[in-house]
Amino acid sequence: MNILIVGSGGRESAFAYKIAQSPKLTNLYIAPGNAGTEQYGKNVNLKVTDFEGIAAFALSNNIEIILVGPEEPLVKGIHDYFLGREDIKHIAVIGPQQLGAQLEGSKDFSKEFMSRHNIPTAAYKSFNQSNLEEGLAYLETQKLPIVLKADGLAAGKGVLICETLDDAKSELTAMIADAKFGAASSVVVIEEFLKGIELSVFVLTDGESYKVLPSAKDYKRIGEGDTGLNTGGMGSISPVPFANQDFLTKVEDRIIKPTVEGLKKDNIPYKGFIFIGLMNVDGEPFVIEYNVRMGDPETESVLPRIESDLVDLLEGVAKGDLANRSYTVSSKTAVTVMLVSGGYPGDYESGKVISNIENVKESIVFHAGTKEVNGEVVTAGGRVIAVTTLQDDLFTALQQATADAGRIFYQGKYFRTDIGFDLI
Repeated sequence: MNILIVGSGGRESAFAYKIAQSPKLTNLYIAPGNAGTEQYGKNVNLKVTDFEGIAAFALSNNIEIILVGPEEPLVKGIHDYFLGREDIKHIAVIGPQQLGAQLEGSKDFSKEFMSRHNIPTAAYKSFNQSNLEEGLAYLETQKLPIVLKADGLAAGKGVLICETLDDAKSELTAMIADAKFGAASSVVVIEEFLKGIELSVFVLTDGESYKVLPSAKDYKRIGEGDTGLNTGGMGSISPVPFANQDFLTKVEDRIIKPTVEGLKKDNIPYKGFIFIGLMNVDGEPFVIEYNVRMGDPETESVLPRIESDLVDLLEGVAKGDLANRSYTVSSKTAVTVMLVSGGYPGDYESGKVISNIENVKESIVFHAGTKEVNGEVVTAGGRVIAVTTLQDDLFTALQQATADAGRIFYQGKYFRTDIGFDLI
């Protein structure tokens, strides 16, 4: 079958790598893709929010499945756009419709959903311009530290952990009154701070049944020892050693099942991935957030561990018979190390020539922020390349991924050498 992946990052490179292995695939297209996705399919110069252009391309190339990588087109309603047009509604879109995408598009919506369906999460209250004074007074009654979350999409930057009351009050005012994150922080969720270890669990659902994909842990901060500014993700590992079967059973019983059932009860159609960001608090799982797509860089660690045909699973979502599709996961450990541009997550330069990729033999190189210029691969983003290795044990995987990350060269290259070593 002909498949179109929408997106251009490391996540989409990993999808392309996995989908290209399927015997069911005829042609694979990636819109817009990057310098690395060309080895798996054909790049198409379309923006992820150009629904009309994507529809025209899908029609003229007999696309049967569209896999949406990033959240923005989902929150903006790409699935609804396809369902709303007679000529393209037969094309399966993997990713929720706009209502379901609110699980990520609105923190307030997702917290209300969890509350309604008794899904364990941190205590919270939402505030806006009309009740800002109430919000400031509410802060005085809460334990510190306290978490402030912009309700809307803020490119991963809309979550603040405030250590002092003064800091919390000034940040709440800045977010609501001064539009610190634009329209995204017109509503702010004030949330109890949960102390524990974070991890992510991924689910693929056709709206009725589901498959639990491998768990992963990502590393957000730029500096060694998990210090410094937050980033889009500096690396990830899968599986997560502390997420044993007992813990994952709690996650499935208390979170995954009530989430899928809750979507049905609320009449929210959902075909796609659910990314559940969790906090392990003394062995008990709490939901920090939902995302409505796969994570990045977690996808680069999760997909290489899936032994089943991903296209078969996607077809199961499209046809509503996911329960009947076979699904197996490797017992091996995947480690992903992200190479970034110097200066990231602050200002950084692009256009730096990348070399020596061909000398990486024991890992998979997933391109993220790259493009081809005059026959050379150059940097074109903050996060440039994800290096993923699959090995028998965590220690071997950590050593291999870190060593292979060191083999690639470009001016200003930076990567963390301690990804996953906190779990040894």
